[in-house]
Amino acid sequence: MATKDQIISLPDDHLYTRSQRVKIVDNQIQKVIEDMKSATLDWEASREHEVGVALAAIQIDKPYRIVVIRNNFDDKDDHSFSVFINPEVIKQEGQPEEDFEGCLSVKNIYGKVARHPKVKIKALNEDGKEVRIKVEGFLARVFQHEIDHTNGVMFVDHIRDNPEAFYQLTDEGKLVKLNYDDVKAFGIFRD
Repeated sequence: MATKDQIISLPDDHLYTRSQRVKIVDNQIQKVIEDMKSATLDWEASREHEVGVALAAIQIDKPYRIVVIRNNFDDKDDHSFSVFINPEVIKQEGQPEEDFEGCLSVKNIYGKVARHPKVKIKALNEDGKEVRIKVEGFLARVFQHEIDHTNGVMFVDHIRDNPEAFYQLTDEGKLVKLNYDDVKAFGIFRD
C-alpha cells in the first residue's frame, strides 16, 4: 500500500510529464490504482482541514493516464473511489467560473482558477469498459484539474500571471490571501 510520502510535490519536474495512455488494464495498472487510492487516503488522514478528493497517477510518479476520484467528498468515512483511465474532456459548456482549487502535490497553496461549469468526459473504467459521463459544478472542476495532471499541467499554471489568485491554508483551516512574492518563494512555478 502506498502512503502520502509517495505523492510527489512541486517543484518536482515529473509533475510536468505528459502521461501515457493505458493500453491494457492488467495487474500492474490495478496495483497503480490501489496505490493511488491508499496514498490519497493516507494524505487525507494527515490533514485536519482537507479531504483527499482525487489523484492522478503522475502524482505518485507513475506516468499513466489514470485518475481516481472520491465518490463522496462530504463523507471522510466513505473511502470509495471511481477510476477513470485515459480520461478526456470531449465537451465543455458554460462560461468559465472562478473558484478555489488545491492539490495534494502543492502543499498548503490554493488558488482561484477559472474552469468550465459543465463538461462531458470519456474514459475507461477499472474493467477497461468505455464510460461517458456529463458532470457539473465541483465534480466538473475536479475532472478538469485531474485531466490537466495527465497532460503535465498544474493548477498554478492557469493562474501564474494573476497575483490576486493565491491563498494559503492556515493551521486553523482558513484560507488567507498570499503576497505574490511569497508565492514565488514557494518554488511552485516553472522557470
